[in-house]
Amino acid sequence: MLALPAQAQPADDWAAYDEVFESGAQQANVWQWGWTGVYATSLAYNAYQSSEASDPDDRFDARVGVVKSALALGGMLTDRQPHPAALAEYERLKAQGDLSGVQALGLSLAQAERERRGLEARVGSLVVNTVAGAVIAADGRERDGAMNFATGMLINELQIWTQPHQATRAINRFQPARVSLGPLTLEGEYALVVSPEQIGAVWRY
Repeated sequence: MLALPAQAQPADDWAAYDEVFESGAQQANVWQWGWTGVYATSLAYNAYQSSEASDPDDRFDARVGVVKSALALGGMLTDRQPHPAALAEYERLKAQGDLSGVQALGLSLAQAERERRGLEARVGSLVVNTVAGAVIAADGRERDGAMNFATGMLINELQIWTQPHQATRAINRFQPARVSLGPLTLEGEYALVVSPEQIGAVWRY
C-alpha cells in the first residue's frame, strides 16, 4: 500500500461535530446515572436479602451479591465516561475555530470508546464473577454458581455495549477526499475504521 497525501474537504459548519460531542456527552450521563442506579438498587436489595431472606441459600447468595454490587457501584463512581470532558474540550476548540484540534479530539475519543469495549474492559468482571461463582459452587451448589457467573457476565456485556459510541460511528463514515499523485488526481471517499478489534483506513472511488 502507498501512503499518499490526501486532503479532505473542509467542513462547511460545525453541526456534525456538535452532534457527535453533545449527544455523546448526553448519552454518557444517562448511561452513568442509569447503571449507577441499577447497582445501587442491587446493593440495597442484596443487603436486605442477606439478613431477611427465609432460605439460608438465598441469604448466602445475597451476601455474595452485596460484594459484587458494591464493587460494580464503586467502579461506576470512579471510572467516568470520557464524553463530558471531551465536550468541554470541544467547546473550547470550537471557540478558537481549531478544526484540526477537533478532529484529533474525535480520534482520541473514538480510541477511548474502542478501549472501553475491548478485552481489558472485561477482565475485572471476569475475575469478580469467577470468584463469586466459585464461592457459591464451593457451598455445594455448582449449578447456582454457574448461573451466578453467567448472569454477572451477561450484565457486564450489556453495560459495555450500551456505552456511547458516537465518535466511533462518526469516524467510520465515509468522507469525500481528493488524492493527487503527480499529474494524476483521484476523487473518492475515505473512512477511518475504528472497532474493538482494529484501527485502519478504507478508501473507495
